[in-house]
Amino acid sequence: MNVMKYDFDQVPDRRGTDSVKYDLNGKVFGTENVLPMWVADMDFEVADFIREAIARRLEHPVFGYTFRPKRFWEAAAVWMKKRHGWEVDPEAFSFSPGIVPALNMILMEYTRPGERIVIQPPVYHPFIHAARNHGRDLVYNTLLEDQGVYSMDLGHLEEEFRKGVGLFIFCNPHNPVGRVWKKEELEALAELLVRYGVKVISDEIHSDLILFGNRHIPLASLGKEVADLCFTCVAPSKTFNLAGLYTSAVITTNAELRAGYERILDAVHVGGGSLFGQVAFETAYREGEQWLTQLLNYLEGNFRFLEQSLSKKIPGIRISPLEATYLAWLDLSFLGIGDDELNRFMIEDAHLGLNHGTMFGPGGSGHQRMNIATSRSVLERAVDQLVRAVEGV
Repeated sequence: MNVMKYDFDQVPDRRGTDSVKYDLNGKVFGTENVLPMWVADMDFEVADFIREAIARRLEHPVFGYTFRPKRFWEAAAVWMKKRHGWEVDPEAFSFSPGIVPALNMILMEYTRPGERIVIQPPVYHPFIHAARNHGRDLVYNTLLEDQGVYSMDLGHLEEEFRKGVGLFIFCNPHNPVGRVWKKEELEALAELLVRYGVKVISDEIHSDLILFGNRHIPLASLGKEVADLCFTCVAPSKTFNLAGLYTSAVITTNAELRAGYERILDAVHVGGGSLFGQVAFETAYREGEQWLTQLLNYLEGNFRFLEQSLSKKIPGIRISPLEATYLAWLDLSFLGIGDDELNRFMIEDAHLGLNHGTMFGPGGSGHQRMNIATSRSVLERAVDQLVRAVEGV
């Protein structure tokens, strides 16, 4: 079988394409003079086989209302079994235009204002916004940290579950700290969820971006009892750089929970989705393994370069091990400055547009999140700018 070689060193110029990452620098950072490494999409070209599939569909001149045929969900189910060892009936899949819309809809359907929503910061900030925007009581089970390595505080989590919880929102793998939760950690979590009957949204959008020999385990794959409480959110959007096509999935093996989710999906009338997102979703899951293997190798090389370069040139910096995602979590607290000053330093001195750690909630102070899904030359430039800025302090 011929193996196509993909070139991740070449990235297209994204400026002038209405790119959030590139064309909103002035609005987000107050200046155009930053190297943007924040929004979690990749600078790499969408794989040729996906673009070709979209081009074939473009040959038909009508882009009318479209349904998702059985083969659409079958492609996703086959991918889950092959990549993660999780055998799921295609009937367990439901549509969502994105993971964030899904978690908001689930929260709206299954909790009420004032109910307690537990999250584990520092964590993907839309978890925080979802609870607050809908008037829920946000409860933090802050991750434990030891020398840049994070773990779940299961003792405190049980205390919160014991008080009564409307919903637990789980990040698996974890963004921004880059953890791939091990089987024993997930089993301990699942036992608590089942014991206290807590429904859980498991955000597994980064589950294909597993690095350095780690293995992703879907939370719902651990048994029927926990699966009956679980909404698993997945998409090819991070994996194959398709975020702008707004096509995701919610897997719910519990038919009653799935019916509730689909009820609100229909009520807000966002179940139609995007025709071209549909083509890309199915094609990515059917044909994407070779491309993904090469992507992961490149991302591992990028992280090794980042870690080795910064550890050598900035001895005080701490970089959390990256087990998954393409988002490096940098601890710059050695600089001894407050978060507002750190943000100013990154923008005005290092000329880098990163995600500021405080946006991820408790545990984010003193940190910055860097998107390394770009060419090695861009990453080299970012490292050089940060090193020169630190040397100037």
